[in-house]
Amino acid sequence: MLVRPKHKHGLKAEMNVVPYIDVMLVLLVIFMVTAPMLVQGVQIELPKVAAEALPTPGEQRIVTLSVKEDGSFYWNLGSEVNIEAQTDSAVDKDEMREKIAALVAASPDTQVYVRADQNADYASVVAGIAELQRGGVSRLGLITEAP
Repeated sequence: MLVRPKHKHGLKAEMNVVPYIDVMLVLLVIFMVTAPMLVQGVQIELPKVAAEALPTPGEQRIVTLSVKEDGSFYWNLGSEVNIEAQTDSAVDKDEMREKIAALVAASPDTQVYVRADQNADYASVVAGIAELQRGGVSRLGLITEAP
């Protein structure tokens, strides 16, 4: 004969989720700790594309600003982009900002194009662009060469 055990309480048909919550909290802590360490830096290779030159009106004043490898600046003022000629130069970014701001103040529709030596420090190029913006330059473009 089969004897049934006598329980004071009936059987529960619920799943005990406490262990699952504990595991999820541990995983959450692990991901929160490791996620900031995963994004240290990403090495990328920028694409080389052939870009067409932007059309510019012939009467517009254009300043072609060049950043040398040593971080100094020179520029040409004319009616077209000219990377060969040199109108003026500056040793540091503050002097460059003052001189180009004077050019832009004289003619607010002046377009400024920036080009940099491939060995120039990226920080000096960005600092030059920031100084141009501080000097009131609102029309800014970058010059690239075809690969």
